[in-house]
Amino acid sequence: MSQLPDSVEWEVLVVDNNSRDQTRAVVEEFCRQHPGRFRYLFEAQQGLSQARNSGIREAHGEILAFLDDDVTVEPTWLQNLTASLQDSEWAGAGGRILPERGFSPPRWLSIDGPYAMGGVLALFDRGGKAGELDWAPFGTNMAFRMSMFEKYGGFRTDLGRCGDHLMSGEDTEFGRRLVSAKERLRYEPSAVVYHPVPKNRLRKEYFLAWYFGFGRSLVRESGRGPDIWGIPRPYFSILKTGSTALAPLMLRWMLALKPPKKFFYKALVWRTAGEIVEMYRLARQPDEAISTIPNRDAT
Repeated sequence: MSQLPDSVEWEVLVVDNNSRDQTRAVVEEFCRQHPGRFRYLFEAQQGLSQARNSGIREAHGEILAFLDDDVTVEPTWLQNLTASLQDSEWAGAGGRILPERGFSPPRWLSIDGPYAMGGVLALFDRGGKAGELDWAPFGTNMAFRMSMFEKYGGFRTDLGRCGDHLMSGEDTEFGRRLVSAKERLRYEPSAVVYHPVPKNRLRKEYFLAWYFGFGRSLVRESGRGPDIWGIPRPYFSILKTGSTALAPLMLRWMLALKPPKKFFYKALVWRTAGEIVEMYRLARQPDEAISTIPNRDAT
């Protein structure tokens, strides 16, 4: 359990996004044991972004910290993550996300180095030195000042997990949105959470499906763009991506000998295939509203 100084006011909002377990009963018991500290929220619209935006709308605090429901935290996690956000110097912060102690990756998987794929498992470790982030933090260990949501809107609802599909990136898109607006994000290596790695995610099929969804997310985040000579721009992007990205990646995949390197390039091929699929979708649906960035006060 995280510890905070007595002078700090805090509350925990648990957003139930159509769970089928005992979430409501468990949270309501916490509410009874700790009046004024815990709140249960129900969000019927399915999707991680929908749930997070619901929590943002209902939150009372000036700083919002986000956490997944399956992680464990160091006692000083919340204090270390949010301490730098008390003034306007920093817009947000991200901490370390480590695997549970004793985790050992399979031989085909590297979680550090040039062929690292730890992002699939929501692992985030930028070293032991605090400073300005050059990479958007991950959703299971990040915090932002409320004023950032009031100024830039919430998480994109066309990105993020929803049901069984593996499209993602609503958390990092928000971080990149802030950075592009010249806001500053801080890395806090002492704010540590431990993320479990279920066995069903340590399968090559899961990684490839994740990378395919990631490729789709990247294209959807960028949007369709203006037509060229009356022809949907994504058609040109498909040709360019197929010739300059997909073909070289397939060659590297085929020539790689070491298992982590070989699988890394195979995953990039799947990501690129996801990009091409989403480009085609955008080209076929030119009138679709791709970007959905809700305002915090929207009802």
